[in-house]
Amino acid sequence: MHIDKDLVAASATPLVLGILAEGESYGYAIAKRVAELSGGRMSWTDGMLYPLLHRLERNGLVEASWGRSGSGRRRKHYALTPAGHEALAERRRQWDVVAETLGEVWRTLSDVPTPQAGPATAGGTA
Repeated sequence: MHIDKDLVAASATPLVLGILAEGESYGYAIAKRVAELSGGRMSWTDGMLYPLLHRLERNGLVEASWGRSGSGRRRKHYALTPAGHEALAERRRQWDVVAETLGEVWRTLSDVPTPQAGPATAGGTA
């Protein structure tokens, strides 16, 4: 399944903040966690993830520090700041409103019959 880029963009910040609320992490592990949580239906590129992490860092929502992996490789680790925890709580409240609103729309649509696809006819009669 392809997830529209607008939905990916809208969900990226709350996803990263939520994942970092679980504990400190680094870019590759964050992307791997998104794929895991979505059952493989969402995958992020470095070109999408790292600019987001840098923006969150500039905005004071995450802090970064250099660490080493078990193999000795240097990795930049990210952790939520107190402002990041507050931003996550606010994003969650906002997302709840959006999800509830979409839920209402979907329920309304379930009452509307789905048009059947078929050949179009000119003049309305066959």
